[in-house]
Amino acid sequence: MSENQNLKELVKQRYNELALNAEALKGCCCGVNPKGSSKRVFTIMSEDYKNLEGYEPDADLGVGCGLPTQYAKIKEGDTVVDLGSGAGNDCFIARAEVGENGSVIGIDFSPRMIARARANARKRGYANIRFIEGDIESMPLENNVADVVVSNCVLNLLPKKDIIFKEIYRVLKQGGHFCISDVVLEGVFPKEFTDNAAMYAGCIASAIQKEDYLSEIKKAGFKNICIERTKTVVIPDEVLHEHLDENTIRKYKSGSVGIYSITVTGRKL
Repeated sequence: MSENQNLKELVKQRYNELALNAEALKGCCCGVNPKGSSKRVFTIMSEDYKNLEGYEPDADLGVGCGLPTQYAKIKEGDTVVDLGSGAGNDCFIARAEVGENGSVIGIDFSPRMIARARANARKRGYANIRFIEGDIESMPLENNVADVVVSNCVLNLLPKKDIIFKEIYRVLKQGGHFCISDVVLEGVFPKEFTDNAAMYAGCIASAIQKEDYLSEIKKAGFKNICIERTKTVVIPDEVLHEHLDENTIRKYKSGSVGIYSITVTGRKL
């Protein structure tokens, strides 16, 4: 198995576990391994969805790093695709915006997340929302099907970001656009940090430099690229000490690394 495939399997396992342990782990994706001894939870990146129309508490696992639907300019009747849809949180918010004449498609590669999202949709009788198990590096969708693509703290987890942005471009209609909240870096992490499995699956060590991230968007063909919002991410000492040794923490803190959640938009012209 290739290194890229190993990383994807690590993330899939982590999110399968998160789906099974959602109540115990209601917090950031940087929380603890559900099989570990500690039950401490840290919501260092998650946003408050409670006041948004369409919010469903049991679909909110707190693993996002932004509010992409807030900046996505979704219109009634749109077809919206959510990448890494998890338990369906952003999909249900998007559904409230597209109305009964629109549709929402959630894609996730975690079978247990898909099962959880489908159960949430069935419980509410939603007919214009569906969840598909699939890899967002090769989406199970035809060309030119989406008016809007959204994603929340997902692309940073996967190694082939260039392929993902090309896939987003492919599935968008001409004139369509994306709105993605994701984690990016400025500066260089210690190697021991980026090699840490928990930090990788926790949305931090897998992130890339902000300029490289924006470059991949441009190379995919998008225009009118705009960072709508930037938020600084601070990793609590408790999380660092849970997953890293003292030497690695010291190297990390002595560096000049910036971790940011950005919400970025771009259009297919």
